[in-house]
Amino acid sequence: MMTVHNDLIKQIREAQEEAMKKENIRLHESYNPKYSIYPGSDKMYQDLKPLYWWSNMKADITTWDCHMPLFEFSYNNSYHASIKAASYEALYGRKCRSHVCCSEVGDSQITGLELIHNTTEKFAQIKNRLLTARSRQKSYADRRTKPLEFEVGDMVLLK
Repeated sequence: MMTVHNDLIKQIREAQEEAMKKENIRLHESYNPKYSIYPGSDKMYQDLKPLYWWSNMKADITTWDCHMPLFEFSYNNSYHASIKAASYEALYGRKCRSHVCCSEVGDSQITGLELIHNTTEKFAQIKNRLLTARSRQKSYADRRTKPLEFEVGDMVLLK
């Protein structure tokens, strides 16, 4: 048999008031974080859409390849630390001439034996720089790797 006390309603109200105090209220965001996702819903997509969506986005995505020549030009003319030169300059022995500026002030045209000599020097310089970069990477890899240890009875894969 269950006994009901006279002050039960009063106890319930006091408990409700205690639960509604500011320090006892749990924040809504702690249970519904901004980037949460629940099975069967697209809440995460709807929350992220305003942050990562822009007008005409689909057209920009489908036509991004029109910018490839600019990327290639930028890559060929940017400095590469491993060879200490731009890749175009390393390959051809001179700076890339864009449509805006065909030659620098004071440049003279090199022909014949000078061109062959300069090209040979550039190739030797590039080869030395690549060897330096390779040895630097090898020494780093050698420091980072541990020797393999095997015991009798271990299974190994042989090529």
